[in-house]
Amino acid sequence: MFERRLYYHIDWALLLAILALCGLGVAMIYSTTSDPTRAVSRMYITQLYAICLGLVAMVVMLTFDYRTFTDKSHLIYIGLLALLLYVMFFGMVQMGARRWIPLKVFNLQPSEFAKVGVALVLAKFFGENRGSPSWTDLAIGGALTMLPFFLIVKEPDLGTAVTLLPVFLAIAYLAGMKMRILGILALCGILAAPIAWRFALKDYQKSRISTFLDPSQDAKGAGYQQIQARITVGSGGTSGKGFTKGTQGQLRFLPVAHNDFIFSVLAEEQGFAGVLVALGLYLFVILRALEAARLAKDRLGSYLVLGVLASFTFQVIYNITMSAGLAPVKGLTLPLMSYGGSSMIATLAGFGLILNVRMRRFTN
Repeated sequence: MFERRLYYHIDWALLLAILALCGLGVAMIYSTTSDPTRAVSRMYITQLYAICLGLVAMVVMLTFDYRTFTDKSHLIYIGLLALLLYVMFFGMVQMGARRWIPLKVFNLQPSEFAKVGVALVLAKFFGENRGSPSWTDLAIGGALTMLPFFLIVKEPDLGTAVTLLPVFLAIAYLAGMKMRILGILALCGILAAPIAWRFALKDYQKSRISTFLDPSQDAKGAGYQQIQARITVGSGGTSGKGFTKGTQGQLRFLPVAHNDFIFSVLAEEQGFAGVLVALGLYLFVILRALEAARLAKDRLGSYLVLGVLASFTFQVIYNITMSAGLAPVKGLTLPLMSYGGSSMIATLAGFGLILNVRMRRFTN
């Protein structure tokens, strides 16, 4: 349980940076979801509720020793798989995807919590092994990752599923996986790409990749979002157009601006200066979390921090490059800023574990 003396070891700088990004996200959601007649949407209020629930989840993750969660990680993992299976058969369908469990308060998206669940179970698995992981260890760790991966892909939600891969790679590498093995995995991925293109990817996914290379070939269809994202980012200039004075997001030229393209709206309204502030905050959060992994008192804590951080960092980098038109459009939110209750709660819970590891570095 939480000891009062641990209060003094909480990383308040990291917590304040996280809250600053959450506040910046709420401001951008407020701006983007206000229509031209100045009627205000309630989305930003929903986001505030999600932040409050996320902070409660963070406190829960802080209260108990992180080893308590890793010891029960197999139960958490089984519960996660049960929720993903439930979604597959009984989940709510929106926009052609079955990803949510409708609750009275909000719609729960279990796939968002898979990143934390997989990080916990892999940290325990590799943390219990001594020495460099064998091929058998890597195969078991890969299977633990791929099982929820394929369940999420079936929703379909390839974007969220892909965020599980950095968790496995980061923990396995820190556990001692040799670079040549990583090279072999990369080579296998390259060789499998033509097969995946032919048999695994759906037509809309192929279209996103081809239009990324040349958005003008379908400027009013698959390439529309990418073109508008580039226009939105470029129109902000150095100082931006001002809060609630953007045109691309305000006039709905950029689809789902409050979600997938929240960073583009930030660039339009706050300009290059606002972008630097947001990037600086994200960089600070990532580096501070890396320091928590370095200071952890045991391998288990280091693995857990790096697993949670790897997924977060991958998602941040991909969303920002996608918002600038430098990566194919994929339904990946920008953690801590994009609209989405499950994403916010899962992200704050993950950072609760990171704060937990750093806070308990002096305990037995």
